[in-house]
Amino acid sequence: MGIEYEVRGMKNLPIDQPFVIASKHQSAWDTFIFNIIILNCSYVVKRELFWFPFFGWFLKRVGMISIDRSGNISAIKKLLSDCQNRLEAGRSIVIFPQGTRTAPGVSMPYLPGVAAIYTHCHVPVVPTALNSGVFWPRRTLMKKPGTIIVEFLPLIEPGLPRHTFAKRLKSMIEPATEKLEEVAYSTEVRPNNSFWGEKNPAVDNRSDK
Repeated sequence: MGIEYEVRGMKNLPIDQPFVIASKHQSAWDTFIFNIIILNCSYVVKRELFWFPFFGWFLKRVGMISIDRSGNISAIKKLLSDCQNRLEAGRSIVIFPQGTRTAPGVSMPYLPGVAAIYTHCHVPVVPTALNSGVFWPRRTLMKKPGTIIVEFLPLIEPGLPRHTFAKRLKSMIEPATEKLEEVAYSTEVRPNNSFWGEKNPAVDNRSDK
């Protein structure tokens, strides 16, 4: 389909501990790319996906984390327990703070799950911007050739108050995403081999084990 991708900011990924990726979510493309970049990570996904025969069983078998999006106390407790277990096992976590795919240019609130994980698990969170929705839109079979950009922004160290963290996360992801969307709309982006050219010690470390 003529869709390629470029990864920026690999140097912002911790190399000596698991972490949380809090990523913008615009496309189905986002749901598999981080397992290619990070290798050993668990996505937080809506629990309804676990109800599908075979596919849902697979998600459970490989250690994905289900979340009840009703947001009640028991759902949050289970989410935090599952995330803590994955992190203690050395797996990083991928979560979409807005909880669903958001089309480019559309504003959606950030849900409390990512802030709860941040304060409970005491690990760095890497804000992540992308522009996948420009090339691989939701709810359509049409795809646009081009280069999707994923950008890992400077990490947020643990220890901030929950509300401070939530504001900082949004203030980092949204402007960075807007810039990547502008790049996608204004010019034909060609891959610069940054994914293969920029060495990722975190991945190298794990692949040696």
